[in-house]
Amino acid sequence: MRRHDMDWLRVIVFGLLIFYHVGMFFVPWGWHIKNDIIYPNARWPMLFVNQWRLPILFVISGMGTFYALSRRTAGQFAKERFIRLFIPLVFGMFVIVPPQIYFERLDKGQINPGYFDFWPSQLFANGVYPEGNFSWHHLWFLPYLLLFSLVLLPLFLYLRSHPNSGILNRMRKWASQPFGLFWLVIPLYIWESLVEPFFESTHALIGDWFNLVNYGTLFFYGFLLISVKDVFWATVEKNRRKYFYIGLVFFSLLLGIRLLFEDSTPVHFTEAIFKVVNLWAWILVLFGYAAAYLNRPSAQLSYANEAVYPFYILHQTITIAIGFYLMHLDWGFWPKFGLMVVGTFGLSWLIYEFLIRRWKWVRPLFGLKEKE
Repeated sequence: MRRHDMDWLRVIVFGLLIFYHVGMFFVPWGWHIKNDIIYPNARWPMLFVNQWRLPILFVISGMGTFYALSRRTAGQFAKERFIRLFIPLVFGMFVIVPPQIYFERLDKGQINPGYFDFWPSQLFANGVYPEGNFSWHHLWFLPYLLLFSLVLLPLFLYLRSHPNSGILNRMRKWASQPFGLFWLVIPLYIWESLVEPFFESTHALIGDWFNLVNYGTLFFYGFLLISVKDVFWATVEKNRRKYFYIGLVFFSLLLGIRLLFEDSTPVHFTEAIFKVVNLWAWILVLFGYAAAYLNRPSAQLSYANEAVYPFYILHQTITIAIGFYLMHLDWGFWPKFGLMVVGTFGLSWLIYEFLIRRWKWVRPLFGLKEKE
């Protein structure tokens, strides 16, 4: 049976992504275009969200894979993943992402105004981004999901046909204990402490070894956790407040070590502990509170659950387009932030409601099934 709380979490976390990417316009971290005035303090709430927003999306995606595979053969599943992930990726790289690169190049004075002088003639100029103009930008999430789904498929098939296998029995045991699920932090700590320092996060797939092993592990965890079903959900719901306190403590420790100490080998290994315990605790917090309060169907959830994928595909292009025309205005933080958030949500909804949702031939380009 589908978990409505899991669907709500997916919608909420993708919704937070819009706020996060709007925030990237204002903070000191590198992004495609930046506001004229930078607001350093805005990075603190973003740092909190940043610790768990992508990890929980990969966990949720692994859970969704369990449901998708439960009613399909291996061939049907691979075909469905290809249609749902690869087609929107290709469409996005040729149609949705290029305006982002256009506005970035325009802001840096690298091209002259006129979008159709840029696209498609300059799309393949100088190769791939950042040197060139061809990129998947924020859609990097899709090829990673596709890769994880296909590479782990044989293991998922084995687990599906062997519900009493050793790994699932071990997972049931851990999931039945209040703190047993924290054993899953160990591989995450190994990747964070021993792999992350040597492989910069690029989201380029090839050579992006830390993200591959880290997010692949979280994706696999999602499949394992949903496989043990009510054992997991009962534990996180019952112990959600404990996980909340752990999250507060370890996020405070993470902030403290980053603010008070210079980077060094001992500091790195200590920070890695704080980071992985923190992100895992908040993931369990979110699952626990969602299980307690959000596991119920609604018309709003049904609508949002379909809309969230097109919103994800569209949002960053709209955010950058709005930001480009606001960046030099003397409006202050909140007017610009508010207009970019409302504009991104509003334009994404208009495009979804009156184009994507209603046009049969457009739906597959945004990963939606054809209307029956």
